[in-house]
Amino acid sequence: MEIIYEISQDALIAELFGEMDHHSAEKIRTDIDGMIEEYGSKNLIFDFGRVTFMDSSGIGIVLGRYKKRQAEGGKVVIVDCEPRIRNILNMAGIFSLMKYMDTKEEALDYLQRKEVS
Repeated sequence: MEIIYEISQDALIAELFGEMDHHSAEKIRTDIDGMIEEYGSKNLIFDFGRVTFMDSSGIGIVLGRYKKRQAEGGKVVIVDCEPRIRNILNMAGIFSLMKYMDTKEEALDYLQRKEVS
């Protein structure tokens, strides 16, 4: 699993590449948490466009980051899932907790609107 990070507005964007499974879960978790702490990002955008596989460990990563961002007044948005990955997240109830957007730009616009209101 590789992650490319981008900071935009008050959001950390984590673009994920590869498999989110029990083999990569701890590294993903510590890397994302470290970047949030380092840059003080309030919000998190998961870009799943290049995720090829995800198991329950991946769902745990998303839920854990959601709980941390929510506790600090932030939001988590998921963008650009292939249908199979999106279906896994949907069946796990993820989209009842956080928004899904097609693009990072839509997610950033959504987060900006939520900050203003």
